[in-house]
Amino acid sequence: MRRKRRIVIIAIVAAALLLLTLSALDTRLRVVSYTVSDARIETPVRIVLIADLHSCKYGEGQKTLLDAIDAQTPDLVLLCGDIFDDDLPNDNTLTVLKHVSERYRCFYVSGNHEYWYEDPEALFDAVRDLGIPILHGTCETVSTGQTTLNLCGIADPACAEIGLDENATEQRKAAREAVTAEQLQSAKDAAEDGYYTILLAHRPELIETYAQYGFDLVVSGHAHGGQVRIPGLVNGLFSPGEQWFPKYAGGEYRVEETLLIVSRGLSRESTAMPRIWNRPETVVIELQPTRP
Repeated sequence: MRRKRRIVIIAIVAAALLLLTLSALDTRLRVVSYTVSDARIETPVRIVLIADLHSCKYGEGQKTLLDAIDAQTPDLVLLCGDIFDDDLPNDNTLTVLKHVSERYRCFYVSGNHEYWYEDPEALFDAVRDLGIPILHGTCETVSTGQTTLNLCGIADPACAEIGLDENATEQRKAAREAVTAEQLQSAKDAAEDGYYTILLAHRPELIETYAQYGFDLVVSGHAHGGQVRIPGLVNGLFSPGEQWFPKYAGGEYRVEETLLIVSRGLSRESTAMPRIWNRPETVVIELQPTRP
């Protein structure tokens, strides 16, 4: 009788551990939604934010990801860096870009991995050939319904490191800071007064800098959700820019008067460390008029 009871207990524990492992390693795509209200939003605008695809595969012909995007019928698609990867082939990324560019109004900024690729300009040419504007230190004023928005963007700071000595740490840091400040000011100067202004910027850890320029909303990626999460305890364990226990791993944050929304990204097979309790995500941002 005791032996049977022991076997039952072992089976229950093994099943529980299996379920826990499957839950932890679940990399099915999910859709995460945020609602933002502002008096300058005249009619609702639905935005899909795509970050850190890293050319990962989402079914045959990227069907899983593309179906998830299409189901949202977005007014705008914002592509927030590391859409390409510097190691994986570009086919999956190009499939996604071609699909969304044919159906939606899209805007693009770079991430660090685009600049780690052997020929970054070839990637950017491919984006432009699809009719997708690249917002590197620029801003476009766009209208959807009765709402007009400023969509601004900056290149990833890695653009300033091309050609610099890898060991010149201080020189590289100064170059990154200089190009970021220059592009932020250029983008802000190009924004039209009186409209809700969104900044596309790959790295969320620079939010204190972005906030100094008065953007209303910043959308970012880069942190990959911190790779490892413990729901309710640890929002993220490690990110490329913020290292251990990143402050801005994924979610919604307020810094001064600026709202930051960070996507946990879409990377899966491109990373050495698995995602743990950190499912890849497509982010939907609903811009709504302020209710009286």
